[in-house]
Amino acid sequence: MSGQLNDLQLSLQFAAFDGVAEHRAALPRHKVARWIRHALDADAEITVRIVGAEEGQALNRDYRQRDYATNVLTFDYTQEPVVTADLVLCAPVVAQEARENGKTLQAHYAHLLVHGTLHAQGWDHETGEEDAEAMEARERETMARLGFDDPYA
Repeated sequence: MSGQLNDLQLSLQFAAFDGVAEHRAALPRHKVARWIRHALDADAEITVRIVGAEEGQALNRDYRQRDYATNVLTFDYTQEPVVTADLVLCAPVVAQEARENGKTLQAHYAHLLVHGTLHAQGWDHETGEEDAEAMEARERETMARLGFDDPYA
């Protein structure tokens, strides 16, 4: 890591779903950009889309063959010379997880955006314990630099 923040072209989208206003309030554009930039090792073009349960489930089913809504899906297209990716976060799942784990909605979104951004750059926690530990360490370090508590505590 160079310590300098990379250039980010960000598209932030909100689908229509019940409670969208609460999620918009937790995700001001400047904060979303800051969280993603801190997880980047290269310049990037990233779309972040906040969706309801129906869209989240359909995307997970159609692209990962898992018929349920999950917290974040990363669609990574390129890693060099520019990272290009779509990060799709399912608002009802994120809200439920935040409540269950005693986190603020904003803190949980920050962690999932860092997590998804790392996936977009090739990090993977499903390829083995060593890779999972390395990715979690990077997430912890990034979240600490952003002023958040350890997301895995």
